[in-house]
Parts: sequence; structure tokens; C-alpha cells
Amino acid sequence: MEHYKTIAIFTFQNEYAVLRLLLDHEEVRYIFLNETMIGVLPFHSNAVGGIRLKVHPEDVEIALQILNRWNDSSHLKIV
Repeated sequence: MEHYKTIAIFTFQNEYAVLRLLLDHEEVRYIFLNETMIGVLPFHSNAVGGIRLKVHPEDVEIALQILNRWNDSSHLKIV
């Protein structure tokens, strides 16, 4: 996993719940780093650098496409 590339950083787990399903559907090899720690201590998210989405080098291109589609098609906004 040392060669995995960070392509996104999130503050809380709820921010990427749908993205995780999209990555699984496309069989992208990924890991969310610091996910467990921030799940237990959510207010320490900024202190540890957030939850990092790390993707296998061979899957970076497809993961970025999924991430861009997900960002562009999100019509739900928190008010």
C-alpha cells in the first residue's frame, strides 16, 4: 500500500459514503486512511490530516473519473 496515491481528503465519514459504493462497483482498489481513528475521535480530523482516499496506481485514472462525476452530479446540498 505504500505506492497507493492520495486523490482526495475528507473530514468526516459521511462525506464519502456514496463514493465508496461507486468505487466498489467499479472494483477500484482503494483504502480510506485514518478512517477508524476519525470514526472514534471525529473532532481530531484536522489534527491528523483528514481521511485520505488512497488508490492503487493502476486505478487512479478511473477513480479520478468517478470522483469528478460524483462531484459534478451531486445535486444534494447541505443547507
